[in-house]
Amino acid sequence: MRRYAMLVSPSANRVYARTAARMMRHEFGVFRERLLEGAVEDVEEVEFGGVPYLVFGAESLSGRDLRVLANLSSLFALFEVHGSMLEPVAVERLDRYDDDLVSILKYVGKTNEQFTKLLVNVTAAAALTADRFLGDRPRLLDPLAGRGTTLNQAAMYGWDGYGVEIDGTDFDAYAVFLERWLKGKFIKHKVTKSRVKREGRSVGRRMLAEFAATKEAFRAGDVQTVELVGADTTRSGEVYRKNSFDLIVTDAPYGVQHASVNSERALSRSPRALLEAAIPEWAALLRDGGAMGLSWNTQVLPREDLASILENAGLAVLDSEPFLGFEHRVGQAIDRDLIVAVKPRAAR
Repeated sequence: MRRYAMLVSPSANRVYARTAARMMRHEFGVFRERLLEGAVEDVEEVEFGGVPYLVFGAESLSGRDLRVLANLSSLFALFEVHGSMLEPVAVERLDRYDDDLVSILKYVGKTNEQFTKLLVNVTAAAALTADRFLGDRPRLLDPLAGRGTTLNQAAMYGWDGYGVEIDGTDFDAYAVFLERWLKGKFIKHKVTKSRVKREGRSVGRRMLAEFAATKEAFRAGDVQTVELVGADTTRSGEVYRKNSFDLIVTDAPYGVQHASVNSERALSRSPRALLEAAIPEWAALLRDGGAMGLSWNTQVLPREDLASILENAGLAVLDSEPFLGFEHRVGQAIDRDLIVAVKPRAAR
């Protein structure tokens, strides 16, 4: 049996850095359960030269398995272990663009980009085959998009990202950032701004960016889409058609430094009320077999309560062991966890 060692990426977020290895161990478990074809042993933490690595054994890893593992959210480098020696293994990530797409934008309340990638990964693993994860262009929706951290991760993977965000300041900030970033990288693109209207009335503003990693792809019409609509998330069904997304991924308000918005647009400090109103709307937008991944503050909403909200919306919560190991401390008033649920396929 071959042994492999994974070096965990350093994190600029010191709080997240303390739990990154444990988080990636469970993320690896999700990949093993849902995406890998080879038999893989559990991961353990081992030190080489005083540096901690995550080590696992495998009878054989296919090229596809290696390409899947290359996208683990905190993987810095992969090695094959030969006694006390480490032999580098080349990794082929999905990343299409420079990593400053996900890291350069800084603001108060931004979700750590490594955690965002992890949340995208485990949600995608619940809904997609390995071949689709590596080679398809799934449609991802973040219905609480903020300033686009999740949309940027979708774009990084070559996927199409769509978002809904009611805060006008966040909408404007992301629209300016994305267009400026595309121009600064000399990426062939087209950005259009318009209004979304339904039955003659305005639902919200829209920013639509179409772009491609190469000029040849853009000219051939092989373009990615990132779209942000400035609207109330509980009206997402007025913005997008039912059964139109493979993945819904979002970081729910923590009830501390963020505030949810009720139907009168007054500030509410209850993420529960927002999620109870919004999740049924979001679930209707998922395609059969699609997955919804949410992160939230367990101090304001217990896991079992959120699971009930998801199940009442017709989704099946995934509760195997790898999906249950992600809770971690973010701050004194925030213990963050994630939950993934899938939309059952209709019987034929």
